[in-house]
Amino acid sequence: SMASPALLMRVVASAYSVAEKAATIVRNVMSAGDLGIVEKAGPNDLQTKADRLVQMSICASLARKFPKMTIIGEEELPTDDVTEDLIEDGHCEEILKKPCPAQYTGIKEEELVIWVDPLDGTKEYTEGLLDHVTVLIGIAYGGKAIAGVINQPYYNYEAGANAVLGRTIWGVLGMGAFGFQLTEVPAGKHIVVTTRSHSSALVNECISALNPDTVIRVGGAGNKIIQLIEGKASAYVFASPGCKKWDTCAPEAILHAVGGKITDIRGNPFQYNKEVKHMNSAGVLATLRNYDYYASRIPNTVKESLVP
Repeated sequence: SMASPALLMRVVASAYSVAEKAATIVRNVMSAGDLGIVEKAGPNDLQTKADRLVQMSICASLARKFPKMTIIGEEELPTDDVTEDLIEDGHCEEILKKPCPAQYTGIKEEELVIWVDPLDGTKEYTEGLLDHVTVLIGIAYGGKAIAGVINQPYYNYEAGANAVLGRTIWGVLGMGAFGFQLTEVPAGKHIVVTTRSHSSALVNECISALNPDTVIRVGGAGNKIIQLIEGKASAYVFASPGCKKWDTCAPEAILHAVGGKITDIRGNPFQYNKEVKHMNSAGVLATLRNYDYYASRIPNTVKESLVP
């Protein structure tokens, strides 16, 4: 008989289906028309009904199947009983069929930490920039992002009525990443993707120092990593606090699975153990290729302004 799939593959396979359910919730809230917007820390820090329902759905669905995992979500929510219609019990068969990378076959449930951003790019969601929006489920072990799922609920939304809406990208370190076409920016092109709604003098100083050919300003950390792996941008640069562990965990795993690199602006890797502080206070620098080219051009003044 076939050995049952390793825990990690079961978690990823479930997270895949849970993310697809999340996308349906995101689309349903939008089409119903009442976003239920609440300001958290200010007008650029919003929460909608979709953020709340999706987080409840993801956390409750995964906790029911894997009760010993630690699950950390962005939103502070009451831990009331979640209604059954929010529970996703399925899994992706394709993922279960793939062999688990050898270094992860012995993982126990209580050793995993799941970082959940139920709706990355909330501000863009409220403004109708729907292609910026992602659902992020990151899986960490030993403080390191090792697997991730990114769902884009509105992928293809401008492609006409018959287009299939939404897609799910997933990856595991040592295995690769799937659900998209890996593409590199043309050689010699320096295209920087950065924040759309959290700009500052420091953010702009840092970008100027890189002397890019083009700067793309979009919402969402998940969206920015997708720009890198699809060859639309060569570096994601954000010289500011503001990004949190649930923004970077899933994208980091996918980027690293295809040979890219993400650190803070000072070159330090991110830690994802459950005790870690949530804020990535020294910003973000990520590339698919040529990390050192960009890292070496970050001004010391910028690095010194950002304390990890």
